[in-house]
Amino acid sequence: MQDRPTILLNPGPVTLSDRVRASLLREDMCHREADFAALMRDIKTRLAAVYSEAEAAFEAVTLTGSGTCAVEAMIDSFSSRERTTLVLSNGVYGERIAAMLAAHRRPCHELRADWREPIDLQRVRTTLAGDATIGQVVAVHNETTTGRLNDLAPLLDLCAKFGVELMLDAVSSFGAEWIDFSHPNLVAVASTGNKCLHGIVGIAFVLARKTLFVHRTSLADGLYLDLFRYQAAQLDGFSPYTPAVHACFALREALAELADLGGWRARGVRYRQLSERVRSRLTQLGVPAYLEGDVYSSMISSFKLPVGWNYQEIHDALRAAGFVIYAGQGSLYQEMFRICTMGDILDQDITRLLTAIEELLCGRARQ
Repeated sequence: MQDRPTILLNPGPVTLSDRVRASLLREDMCHREADFAALMRDIKTRLAAVYSEAEAAFEAVTLTGSGTCAVEAMIDSFSSRERTTLVLSNGVYGERIAAMLAAHRRPCHELRADWREPIDLQRVRTTLAGDATIGQVVAVHNETTTGRLNDLAPLLDLCAKFGVELMLDAVSSFGAEWIDFSHPNLVAVASTGNKCLHGIVGIAFVLARKTLFVHRTSLADGLYLDLFRYQAAQLDGFSPYTPAVHACFALREALAELADLGGWRARGVRYRQLSERVRSRLTQLGVPAYLEGDVYSSMISSFKLPVGWNYQEIHDALRAAGFVIYAGQGSLYQEMFRICTMGDILDQDITRLLTAIEELLCGRARQ
């Protein structure tokens, strides 16, 4: 398919569908006009409706920025100044949350695991049992450092057992993985429009329990990341600061497309079909998955670098073939690479990708 764009196999931003890309060509709009306010109210309604369990109890608050911006806004607005926040980290993004809490001078206890390992729930249990100052837990749902999907259900059960709240970084899982919005201990979820929702970079959001805005006051120590300011302004569809207008066009269309295609469950099934196809073929070619067992999220897989290859060689060859893959982070750069199946990726794209990888590996073997 010669007319296909370069296919992004990194974990966001994603390859856009024609439908979403076309939405960027609509007439320009002023963010202080009533038609834009109507657009934003529609986006907020659609975001809360992605998971039916969230519609009644959660409110979507949008802000201009990346997924990291949404996570930090959640941390800044809701993390306690008196009680300890327990951070569960087994990758770059959990460690980033601990850094956010330190930057905002909030009491923090980080349980850090090796990036190759799952969250140690027994350590979580022991820590919660032994520290009565802990009032909140923060975790990353889909740790894209390796592609591991951290197990949410037992973590929520532990939060319920010890009477603490859970705030979730779902930046790369919202819209494709199960999130239990019905659980009373889940109070806030941060994500972005340019990953599983298939929008463009620029609009992020936090789904927070409506009761947080009714019964609490903001704990933010700045202006731009104060979700309470956004929530109050967005009741009428407006924003306290200039939003990324065209990113809102794309997000509105992406949310409509998600619903038309069957919602988050169907999207997760599609991602997993593509991911399993990639993992199966690469294993046959002698490029095994980096993690062992059925631990990957639906949309991202990590692979051991083939013997005799470095990441840049593989990246450059696949880029020439029309694909962008993703490196390992930190020390993992020397050990692995990642392939993500988010975005408008066709079966034919995966066929071309696997053919390109096979030709690459076999060509080196023949030399």
